[in-house]
Amino acid sequence: MHPSALLGLMAFVAAISAFPTAPDSAHSSPSIRNLKANIKNVVILVMENRSFDNLLGGQKHKGLDNPINAGPFCNPYNLTDASQGVGCTGARDFDSVINDPDHAIYGNNIEFYGDYNPDNTLIAEGKLVPHQQGFLHEQMRLYGAKQNKTFLAAEVMNYYTEDQVPVLTTLVQNYLTFNHWHADIPGNTDPNRAVLVSGTSYGHGLNDADFGNHALPQRSIFQQLTENGHSWINYHDPKGGTGPDAGYFNWTYASNNADKIVPLANFYTDAAAGKLPELAYLNPSCCGVGTNSMHPSGLISDGEALIRDVYDALRNSPQWKESLFILTFDESGGFHDHVPAPLAPRPDNLTFTLNTPTGQPYTFPFDRLGGRVPTLLISPWVSKGHVEQKGNSVHGKAVSYSSASILRTLGYLWDFEPFTPRVEHAASFEHLIRKKVRSNTPTALPSPVPFK
Repeated sequence: MHPSALLGLMAFVAAISAFPTAPDSAHSSPSIRNLKANIKNVVILVMENRSFDNLLGGQKHKGLDNPINAGPFCNPYNLTDASQGVGCTGARDFDSVINDPDHAIYGNNIEFYGDYNPDNTLIAEGKLVPHQQGFLHEQMRLYGAKQNKTFLAAEVMNYYTEDQVPVLTTLVQNYLTFNHWHADIPGNTDPNRAVLVSGTSYGHGLNDADFGNHALPQRSIFQQLTENGHSWINYHDPKGGTGPDAGYFNWTYASNNADKIVPLANFYTDAAAGKLPELAYLNPSCCGVGTNSMHPSGLISDGEALIRDVYDALRNSPQWKESLFILTFDESGGFHDHVPAPLAPRPDNLTFTLNTPTGQPYTFPFDRLGGRVPTLLISPWVSKGHVEQKGNSVHGKAVSYSSASILRTLGYLWDFEPFTPRVEHAASFEHLIRKKVRSNTPTALPSPVPFK
């Protein structure tokens, strides 16, 4: 055999040998089989109200599309008066943000489009696209009368450095981070959490009484798993403020499954004993100082402590080598992010109407995603330091990931069909599970330190 041919054969053999660790394509039978073979337990922790640029903006890790790598990015103080100047992204944010940015639907409208009442038809036709220029304008409208504009700019435009968020820095460097993951609704907490576990907010656009009154009628992941014979527990911080998300749905109480909502402390004892359910869904507390969800009025360092505690408990659990930990955020909280939110299929035919600061009503048709939020896959079955870009829908279309991607992927893991068109067309991420387990995952995360 000619030497060059021999070298080519050797290279081919080496490539074949390496293939078992390489991912298959999304929505494919091999990637689904691999997911089912290696992942038996899923832990989901949903934090509060942070954009990608805000929380991960200071991460220097290669491939991340953020201010330190691709910025700076600037916003005008006033969208109609350029003479007032601009505020730009900068390093170092506050442990607690005292002036909570606007994250209602109309707040996202002006932050994304520069208009509280953008034309929905033009948006759907692609003729009106987000410019991401209104974050500082809206922060000034809300708080400009009582706060220095430079201070307000730092609150809404600045980002955390790697040293300020050592827990997240370690996770980004050791696990998988999504570059294009969006909230499913450009609006508030409870509707976004409902979409994450059911594929729709059922027409809700605010944190209204229906969530606390267990009034949502749609099918949720909790109902689906129960009917399929799979186990779940909603671990809930008793300080309250978010969820428990399983409690949104009338099914949970009508079917006598409310006993699966338990204190967050049980997660740590269950992890240590190797008794975590197939789905462990975690609700942090919210929203002021002393809570741990990373809501702006709480402390980032307290949220880091929670993430560290959850990771350390899972990493040292007998179930670690068959687990996938999904760390995500419900919505972007009105913090600046330079990446526009894309259109997405409507989950149903419901709409939501609210009055805007102009005095005019605005009706939202649930046909586009919200702001970009930090989301990581943490497991010995994901590649170290990988930055995932856009994913693919079941029809092969390149799309941004969103919280509906969780239901799309868990449907493959536990054999259920998409609940809504939004979930059906969402990008899945089962193909990001490797075929070979890693042995170089951190045994513990660093301790966060409070800062001013």
